[in-house]
Amino acid sequence: MTVRSPGPIAFQIGSLTVRWYGLLIAAALVIGLFIAVRRADAAGIRRDDVYDFFILMVPSIIVGARLWYVLFQWSYYRLYPREIFMIWHGGLAIHGGIIAAIIAGALFCRARRLSFLKLADVLIPALPLGQAIGRWGNFFNGEAYGRQTNLPWAITVHDPTLGWIHVHPTFLYESLWDLGVFLILIFVIEKKYKKTDGQLLFSYFILYSIGRFFVEGLRTDSLMFFGLRTAQLVSLVLIAVGIVGLTWLHRKPKTASKN
Repeated sequence: MTVRSPGPIAFQIGSLTVRWYGLLIAAALVIGLFIAVRRADAAGIRRDDVYDFFILMVPSIIVGARLWYVLFQWSYYRLYPREIFMIWHGGLAIHGGIIAAIIAGALFCRARRLSFLKLADVLIPALPLGQAIGRWGNFFNGEAYGRQTNLPWAITVHDPTLGWIHVHPTFLYESLWDLGVFLILIFVIEKKYKKTDGQLLFSYFILYSIGRFFVEGLRTDSLMFFGLRTAQLVSLVLIAVGIVGLTWLHRKPKTASKN
């Protein structure tokens, strides 16, 4: 069986072109907001604070993810600067988005006098679920796939040099992993083990990064830094941050009860 992308365009209305990538990102954001609002009610956080933060967070994530990608592909974008703004062509690096969201969250919580760790634990489960949805945009764009394989679940892509080839569907691997991270955060860590704010945030760093590290090793389009895969380096850093963060939370006085 041959599985290949049907193309990046979902539909066209006159001169308006709607792409799958944009539709999936929009769906991820809407679902994420719905989950965040429901969780905010249970945590005692005002809905208005969640709505206001989303207004700040969404552009922060998109800009951060794009800038991260452009930074590590500067040899291309310095020659074609107009392409920097064409995010519908693909090229969003989630690690840049995560960093931007953390910075935006810290500034927002400081301005609103909110607990950053409390807000982060309310919002963070929506992130891997959104990633699981958004990864399918890579499939429609025909990007972010892995090296060649003859496994039964391989997808078919067109390589400029080799023609049509069978490759690892790394978008699918990461999508399934992200869905698993979402379920573990909600139904295992929060339900059974959470004792203080911040546990979900640091657990996400560890869980997501473990999967991303191994999936990245299969990809052929990794962003590189001095010959090393950038996503794997950042994943190792996030795993370390997660371990240190959980250790710190375990040792500090407990100030929040289980939601």
